[in-house]
Amino acid sequence: MKRIRDNIYIQLFYEFFMLGIVTFGGGMSMIPLLQGIVVDKRHWLTEDETIDCIAVSQGLPGVIAINMATYVGEKKKGFLGALVATIGMLIPSMVVIILVVEFLNGFSGNKYIEGALVGIKATTVGLITYALYKVGRQVIKGPFSAVLAIVSFVMVAVLGMNAMWAILLGVVSGLVYVYVVKPKGGEGE
Repeated sequence: MKRIRDNIYIQLFYEFFMLGIVTFGGGMSMIPLLQGIVVDKRHWLTEDETIDCIAVSQGLPGVIAINMATYVGEKKKGFLGALVATIGMLIPSMVVIILVVEFLNGFSGNKYIEGALVGIKATTVGLITYALYKVGRQVIKGPFSAVLAIVSFVMVAVLGMNAMWAILLGVVSGLVYVYVVKPKGGEGE
């Protein structure tokens, strides 16, 4: 029994399956939960590696929760680890979506369901805000990263630009900063 419990593939499947069960409101709301599992509980990634995971997962096409599961699984056990973690994350969502679609007519107008959804949505906003705070503290370490974060926010939230342009701006700006500005003595990000 202990040998089964210590199997990394079973751990990856179990942790992402459980995470998939409790992740409401999209992948961004799962960031605090993911950090708790992969950094604090399992020690699969460091805080910095988790920030890299979030950045890569957000910058790639697809659902961030699936991307993060795939990233962590691959980092721990290669392709098979990525596959196991991804399947673990997919199963709860797939089952819930099938059930919701199957019983959709019975849900419409139900005040209990509507009340539960109001609570879930509000909680999700809180979780995303907490994730923003936690990730922001780790990433924004100087004027360069602070300005880039503000410019990206304005591009997407105020100007309505596609987030991909903000990501491309971040890539180009980061490369210019690391290779042109920082070597000339620029300290702090």
